[in-house]
Amino acid sequence: MKPIAEIVKSRSFSIFQAFFVTILWSSSWPIIKLGLEEIPPLFFAGLRYFIASLILVTIVLVSPKNRKVIATIPRKWWLKLVLYGLIFYSLTQGAQFVAILYLEDTITVSLLLSFTPILVLILAIFLIKEKPNLAQVLFVLTALAGALMYFYPFVEIQSSIWGIIGLIAAIVGVVANALSAIMGRAINKAQEFNPLVVTTISMLIGSIVLLVSALIIEEIPVLSLTSIGYILWLSFVNTAFAFTLWNNVLQKLQAVEISIINNTMLVQIAILALIFLGERPSVLEWVGVAIVVVSALLLQIFKPKRDESQLIPFEKPQKLL
Repeated sequence: MKPIAEIVKSRSFSIFQAFFVTILWSSSWPIIKLGLEEIPPLFFAGLRYFIASLILVTIVLVSPKNRKVIATIPRKWWLKLVLYGLIFYSLTQGAQFVAILYLEDTITVSLLLSFTPILVLILAIFLIKEKPNLAQVLFVLTALAGALMYFYPFVEIQSSIWGIIGLIAAIVGVVANALSAIMGRAINKAQEFNPLVVTTISMLIGSIVLLVSALIIEEIPVLSLTSIGYILWLSFVNTAFAFTLWNNVLQKLQAVEISIINNTMLVQIAILALIFLGERPSVLEWVGVAIVVVSALLLQIFKPKRDESQLIPFEKPQKLL
């Protein structure tokens, strides 16, 4: 029998850790859906990420190396981190929580979010001059076909005003998520700072803005013990703990392996929504989900050679909830 230290350092254990993190993140969706019955969306998202960021701040500050990194961050990088925090946490996460509240099921929000790689592909053409190859274009078209299968018949898509608001919020979240993915790539590509420091600073800034926005816009209720439990679990386990594990995993696994594991989340979310929320997709919807998952995965695997060289081991997934 192998020693525990050897098992922990093995590639198989890293793969297990990565799957475990995606399961934690997938479980966030039904927890959020249940929590939104009592907690306003912006307050929920803001408090969840603010508490998590305080935990990460503690982890960062106990390390002399990380404290030194923070002290040497130049002004131009602070501006980038602030903007990244506003887009990835304030806008993306806030919009996603609103979408989960107003859309009928969490699978729809997750499916729309799965189009982030496709939008990143399109935006990259204009923002960082990365041109897609023929295979990528093909997988974009198949992903769109899968989405059309899921949403058919279209006349049944969100007929209420709140459903429309939820759909708009989901689209805003996808666009913001794609922008933050490109920003995250640009920031991490430089490899000037520990990714944990980047995550901690951006999350703290974004969560504070979310909380302030919630205090201005929303009516904050008295929280039950159950709602407090939801917030603390999401903050400690599904965010701070999961991020710590994920940063460790990304240093050991290849980008393609990460893409494969990360793309299982849509299916995981659909299964968890079925179990805990009673959401029951039809056979056609399941087929559509499967097509989108496979297309999004292949879209990332078939990146041009020059793009693969730009991938960095610390790039975190843009599907976090």
